[in-house]
Amino acid sequence: MTKRIAKKNDQHLAEAITAFSSARCAAALTGAGISVASGIPDFRSPGGLWTRFAPDEYATLDVFLDNPEKAWHLYRELGKKLEGKKPSKAHAVLADFEEQGHVKGIVTQNIDNLHQHAGSKFVFEIHGDHQHLHCIRCGYLEPVAEDHYRMKTIPTCVDCSTPLKPNVVLFGENVRNLQEINFFMQQCDLLMVIGTSAKVYPAASLPAIVKQNGGTIFEFNKEQALPSGLADYFFAGDLETTLPDFAERVSAR
Repeated sequence: MTKRIAKKNDQHLAEAITAFSSARCAAALTGAGISVASGIPDFRSPGGLWTRFAPDEYATLDVFLDNPEKAWHLYRELGKKLEGKKPSKAHAVLADFEEQGHVKGIVTQNIDNLHQHAGSKFVFEIHGDHQHLHCIRCGYLEPVAEDHYRMKTIPTCVDCSTPLKPNVVLFGENVRNLQEINFFMQQCDLLMVIGTSAKVYPAASLPAIVKQNGGTIFEFNKEQALPSGLADYFFAGDLETTLPDFAERVSAR
């Protein structure tokens, strides 16, 4: 049964801090919720990008191959949403946890690169990143520039002249580093699920891997989203409050 963390002096919080502090290999799985405080809206939420750019019409590999000009309408809007954003307090907490040795790595479904900007070094970007453009023909990569979001023409590969796309995973493409991620999860004895419902596969399978190996699952979300019984401890509320509060209690232990 999931133990809800209700207040700072809650017995369940003391148990959670002990479990976290004694974990041999703790990790984090993050989603869109951790970047909301950075000014990046959840694209699936009402008013998000997917309400204006239907994924099956703009965000598939087939669309990019057949009509890259159309696909770039979405890429430009997406790039502008990510432009100039800074890490949140929650990103900073995870970077500090890694530096202190509490967290061994992060698997993120986000493409905003904010974990790295906060200082995290061991990050798996399961859906790629929007900081580079990628040539699907020859593998060429180049950093994204502001002009890419404002130019009317499509950027092309300097080596083979193929239209470039952001280095993100489109629908119809395989996710990145899945074999390495699964191996990492097999080593983990504690997983912090942060700002995600973890319902989209293959990320949805990761908490179960840790749980099946006898590990502990923490969930940090505004509302409980993981399947019933999967999370051992649930921290309800805004991540900008719950994660720093938890970190403060860990430091004071």
